[in-house]
Amino acid sequence: MRALTEPEIRDSFVNCSKGEAKRLAVPRDLDQLPWADLDFLGWRDPGAPDRCCLVTERDGQLVGVTLRFPSSQRGFLHRSMCSLCLTTHRGGGVSLMTARKAGSAGREGNSVGLYMCTDLACSLYVRGRKVPDSGARFEESLTLEEQIARTEGNLTAFLDKLYV
Repeated sequence: MRALTEPEIRDSFVNCSKGEAKRLAVPRDLDQLPWADLDFLGWRDPGAPDRCCLVTERDGQLVGVTLRFPSSQRGFLHRSMCSLCLTTHRGGGVSLMTARKAGSAGREGNSVGLYMCTDLACSLYVRGRKVPDSGARFEESLTLEEQIARTEGNLTAFLDKLYV
């Protein structure tokens, strides 16, 4: 992913108003992020414990999405798998993230959801740059490039649902 600026990030949101996008907390360390290792930029909003954001490219355009997830976490013995990167985590490492749909459907309260890594570090897990709390990812027969393509495809499929 290419490095993004704060104005680009704020202008990219498709499922919230311009005013909401203007008030969102954007990471302050944009210049220090490992952009070459990211398929999307994801972060949790420190001012809202149940909100996070995701920005990626879709059809050559930036798409930003605000997501909600439950602030209460599951028990620590339970393992869950992220639907994007297929990384397993213990406890609250995976959460159901829900996003309001874009346009009139979203204004009517319609949303879509996906189980995702709670810390939104899918890109780093796939590349082995971050180790999940469960200790390791499952060994796969796919190449790294195929795993990255699968993660990107899963994200694209989720984003496509925002517009249906």
